[in-house]
Amino acid sequence: MQWETVIGLEIHAQLATKSKIFSGASTAYGAEPNTQACAVDLGLPGVLPVLNQQVLRMAVKFGLAIDAEIAAYSVFARKNYFYPDLPKGYQISQMDDPIVGIGHMDIEVNGETRRVGVTRAHLEEDAGKSLHEDFHGLTGIDLNRAGTPLLEIVSEPDMRSAKEAVAYMRKIHELVQYLDICDGNMQEGSFRCDANVSVRPVVQEEYGTRTELKNINSFKFVEKAINIEVERQIDIIEAGGRIVQETRLYDADKNETRSMRSKEEANDYRYFPDPDLLPVYISDELRSEVKAELPELPQLKRARFIADYKLDAETAGILSSSKELANYFESLVKESACDAKICSNWVTGDLIAALNRQGLQIDQSPVSYQRLARLLQRIADNTISGKIAKQVFEAMWSSEDSADSIIEAQGLKQITDSGAIEALIDQIIADNPGQVEQYLSGKDKVFGFFVGQTMKASQGKANPGEVNKVLKSKLKR
Repeated sequence: MQWETVIGLEIHAQLATKSKIFSGASTAYGAEPNTQACAVDLGLPGVLPVLNQQVLRMAVKFGLAIDAEIAAYSVFARKNYFYPDLPKGYQISQMDDPIVGIGHMDIEVNGETRRVGVTRAHLEEDAGKSLHEDFHGLTGIDLNRAGTPLLEIVSEPDMRSAKEAVAYMRKIHELVQYLDICDGNMQEGSFRCDANVSVRPVVQEEYGTRTELKNINSFKFVEKAINIEVERQIDIIEAGGRIVQETRLYDADKNETRSMRSKEEANDYRYFPDPDLLPVYISDELRSEVKAELPELPQLKRARFIADYKLDAETAGILSSSKELANYFESLVKESACDAKICSNWVTGDLIAALNRQGLQIDQSPVSYQRLARLLQRIADNTISGKIAKQVFEAMWSSEDSADSIIEAQGLKQITDSGAIEALIDQIIADNPGQVEQYLSGKDKVFGFFVGQTMKASQGKANPGEVNKVLKSKLKR
């Protein structure tokens, strides 16, 4: 039997505010446990939550960016459940009237564009964190995260493979960073997702029983977790069993999913409007204000890069994948006055490779766009060859020296004097009569041998164009 996978994602994006959603406590990462949980976060008697206005604006900004409905009227609710890291016994979230309604996100997989529906995006507070290490069989509770603002982005079950799920998650990750509403740091838990997964026979319209894979915080693990869960479900059904609706945990070390608890339904949480928070009314003026703050979004930037810089779609997609990378590229083009394709080749090639080797982001690059621009100018004016430029770039990466000072100190200036190049070539021709005879007899590939020998003899400093020109004049058939 052929099976179809059905996937929906619930993405939790931590909003980039300095204080929490309903209190003035700090959201800074890395503080000592339980030093950033105030009386409001702990739900102590006599305290009242107050909505952080910046959180509201960020949610509206996201909604506008995905062409979603923005609620004119929105209500916060209490989601009741008991867990050690939830001191109030309930989480303030949204149920019936979320801040962001139906929208969409377009993704590309295997060269095809697909639209994934967004059901809703609602605001809520995060819970604390249970710590299981170093407590000698006990569990420690850190409530620093309690009250941290989250935007939960719920998709329609429109994805049909793990690759599509990862593509969608990457698009949301890219977007929230473009909008400056989330730093996207998955290692710190600022961006994570739950995956709802089910399978059904390809001829069946009704969805199968779904399981929820909880709190996955890397693209690689999302893909692995979904694939292994799909295999598990198919194996159970084909063996005559049935899938139980439940919440499961993905174990990356064992590459397996395992049961955590039975999956709750909405009525299990006994949602009701929070009596301490008034309904939120979003005016047309607020929507207009936030809309005016929207940056050029990734898809539009990608299209502009293709049109303005004549880049291919893949390169434009890489360069527009983050706002900082796109800004670096455009600044480099302007500063260097070099061809955009040359600039894009260096950014997507040597620069990104060097960043990846050291696990750095573009804003942490030791080589600024100004310094790289000087290097590209030295290639353009034939001071150095493209090959030597890579050597200079490596030296720039590990020092603060300019391209010019490195070229001068290491004697890397390109040999452009035709007389000097001619002398090198004369010697190489004299030393390799057999290869000369092969070339003259019609073996064109031997020409590359002479180019290589000349570049080797010049320690890579000979101008390649001049080398080719002189060789062709010397090796006439």
